[in-house]
Amino acid sequence: MGVSTASPAKGICTVTVDFPPVNALPVQGWYDLAEALRAAGRDPEVRCVVLAAAGRGFNAGVDIKEMQRDSGHSALIGANRGCYEAFAAVYECEVPVVAAVNGYCLGGGIGLVGNADAIVASDDAVFGLPELDRGALGAATHLARLVPQHLMRALYYTSRTATARELHAHGSVWKVVPRDGLADAALELAREIAQKDGLLIRLAKAAINGIDPVDVRRSYRFEQGFTFEANLSGVAGRVRDTFGTEGKKEDRA
Repeated sequence: MGVSTASPAKGICTVTVDFPPVNALPVQGWYDLAEALRAAGRDPEVRCVVLAAAGRGFNAGVDIKEMQRDSGHSALIGANRGCYEAFAAVYECEVPVVAAVNGYCLGGGIGLVGNADAIVASDDAVFGLPELDRGALGAATHLARLVPQHLMRALYYTSRTATARELHAHGSVWKVVPRDGLADAALELAREIAQKDGLLIRLAKAAINGIDPVDVRRSYRFEQGFTFEANLSGVAGRVRDTFGTEGKKEDRA
């Protein structure tokens, strides 16, 4: 349980997230993930990072129950800062990051994969931001990197999801494979990247980030201001308190 790293092949580091039952990360989990990604990028032997998850789905966002247990704002502030750090760690990782997405990728999961360099997904993967149904806002910055602008808005306002094959059709998912072939497919891409010269691949990552038309860190931070405003106004708490009460849905953020 938690965040672990492994070296499945030369030049590749796999960072795996495992927070049962649904990979809804607590505040510390986001910070641990950020540190693991940054450490992997700093390792001169690493040329590509694979970001993966164990269990039923890739990521269900933040741990809403942790927020519900907090009578103040410390959990909210911690989650905001933790997500900001983890998303930035993917984007700023000194080498390319390949996200291997299984099952659901929701909320904070979109922030992670939206900042990744490439995405390989299982054929049962779905992507979405149920933020409005959870009393939150944010990560539209990252969803906009996966789908066209108007589709992003429709998905955001409705809290609907898009399938891996739909994202593949939009060009944001590299490959869609059966679930039992996900790890191999992600490693196949990572191996191809890791064959490049180590210094050159790092320069390439820095160059591509440098020409990005949107500053994802500033854009996401702007969104977070509205998340906090929603909490101060009380509307976020009213919506969040309905979480888990309608048909005992899966504990997702």
